[in-house]
Amino acid sequence: MEKLKILVADDESRMRKLVRDFLVKKEFQVVEAGDGEEAVDLFFADKDISLVIMDVMMPKMDGWEAVKTIRRYSQVPIIMLTAKGEERDELLGFELGVDEYISKPFSPRILVARVEALLRRSRTVRDGALSAGGIVLDKAAHQVSVDGEPVELSFKEFELLSYFLENQGIALSRENILNHVWNYDYFGDARTIDTHVKKLRSKLGKKGEYIKTVWGMGYKFEVDQE
Repeated sequence: MEKLKILVADDESRMRKLVRDFLVKKEFQVVEAGDGEEAVDLFFADKDISLVIMDVMMPKMDGWEAVKTIRRYSQVPIIMLTAKGEERDELLGFELGVDEYISKPFSPRILVARVEALLRRSRTVRDGALSAGGIVLDKAAHQVSVDGEPVELSFKEFELLSYFLENQGIALSRENILNHVWNYDYFGDARTIDTHVKKLRSKLGKKGEYIKTVWGMGYKFEVDQE
């Protein structure tokens, strides 16, 4: 079986080595970049990268700019690393389409566990399409359309919409959403979900109104009756 390739971008060589060693033990292939500019060049030069681990503070081009550039052309899963623990950084990462966010210092084993969970989700393909109120989600093709027009979603936004469509009319707690969409014990808070829901609503346009807020609990996807 071919090893999955992961791009690790960090200007600290010791950090890259630490992450690489743990990933290699899990049979991953690792490509390294020492700055954002090199990370972007390597990503577009290599068509087989399955996941990106990106540090924020790097020379030449920082992690935010690198993610923006990659997201213009690809929905590859991205994990963001930062030494800062500020909420605004985490929210910015999610706004840019980052799938996971980990603050330094972190446990390499936790990082690898999140990599594996994210890749399991991104590589799980089920046949058939889900549809409701003009929204069509094709899991096999990993495509979404609204009234026939294609909509670009990040990996996590796609998974979130899929979960909503599979549970139409059911009030879903934030805990249930985290367990099913993030697929691991998340050590964050509700702002993670709220940020993704806000972005998803925006991308769905008027159809975003189908995602109802259930105050004090979570969300419910429900198509308004004409």
